[in-house]
Amino acid sequence: MEHKRRFEFQAEVCKALAHPLRMEVIHILKEREYCFAHILEITGGLKSNLSQHLKVMTKKGILNVRRDGQCSHFSLSSNKVAQACELMREVLIENLQKQQEIFNTVKI
Repeated sequence: MEHKRRFEFQAEVCKALAHPLRMEVIHILKEREYCFAHILEITGGLKSNLSQHLKVMTKKGILNVRRDGQCSHFSLSSNKVAQACELMREVLIENLQKQQEIFNTVKI
């Protein structure tokens, strides 16, 4: 039964990644930490929306937050987060290439 709980935890982390804005934030933070205001500027979203997404990702252990005066600085909790997202992007590209190959072989 213990292994089932591990999969539940893993699914919760994956759910925390399952949003385009969250994926964009991971992409932004893969090289270094950024202040909330800078992330907001890059993403061009609403302050309250970004704040909510960052909170979810921090709560699930995907991001670290460091407060410095008026600004909260966010960083990835592990470089492996960015690596996992990059791996999923590669899977997506491979799937799209396979679909394109199938499309190209179909005669109309």
